[in-house]
Amino acid sequence: WEGLRLSRQLPFPQRCSPRCGPSANMSAMLEPLVDKVVQVITNDGRNIVGLLKGFDQTTNVILDECHERVFSTTAGVEQVMLGLYIVRGDNIALVGEVDEEIDAEIDLAMLKAEPLKAVVH
Repeated sequence: WEGLRLSRQLPFPQRCSPRCGPSANMSAMLEPLVDKVVQVITNDGRNIVGLLKGFDQTTNVILDECHERVFSTTAGVEQVMLGLYIVRGDNIALVGEVDEEIDAEIDLAMLKAEPLKAVVH
């Protein structure tokens, strides 16, 4: 998993007035990532990589040219092409920018790992 780390951590957003909700903070964090390659980890453990094209006030994200990385302990990582894809905001656990140079160096066919488990609330 070390090679799959995100290239940078985003700073916590500035505090805002009490009228601002969590989605206002999330919007501030996603804005710099538009038109960049991001990795989205969903609450059910899926790993989706693609170009962030946009998002809305409920943190639904639109990814283009994306694929899902399916991990296995017996075979390398399978990449399932998805194309243009929308991920519902209430199903997103994590969004982070991918360092494309590091990502290109990873031999996904040789990488074996347990699939992520679903988030338990």
